[in-house]
Amino acid sequence: MPLSEQEQRLLDEMERHLMRNDADVVSAPRDGRTLSYRNIVYGTILVLLGLGGLIVGVSIPQVIIGVIGFVVMLGGVLLAVTPGRGPGKVRVEPDRPSKQTNGSSFMDRMNDRWDKRQEER
Repeated sequence: MPLSEQEQRLLDEMERHLMRNDADVVSAPRDGRTLSYRNIVYGTILVLLGLGGLIVGVSIPQVIIGVIGFVVMLGGVLLAVTPGRGPGKVRVEPDRPSKQTNGSSFMDRMNDRWDKRQEER
């Protein structure tokens, strides 16, 4: 059943509002913090090692190994989310518009692909 003109306008308005406000939902902090790949990699390794220690500590009756594993996991997470200093860092810029191909938005390209699929059927 096709939409009426009023329903179509309302749907278009909702889509424009969502696209305009979507960046607000997923935006990063605006204080100029940077993420370091090195910290993320080392933090991930620490989390995995800590998880292994936690599993070993639970499987054998050594509570202290499990506690140490948990502390190592916590340290890994903190290291991964800590901003880095020096080379090898990525700048997080939420205000910057995403790179668009051929001057069209992501949704326009997806709608075009959907239309092409429907025409093929």
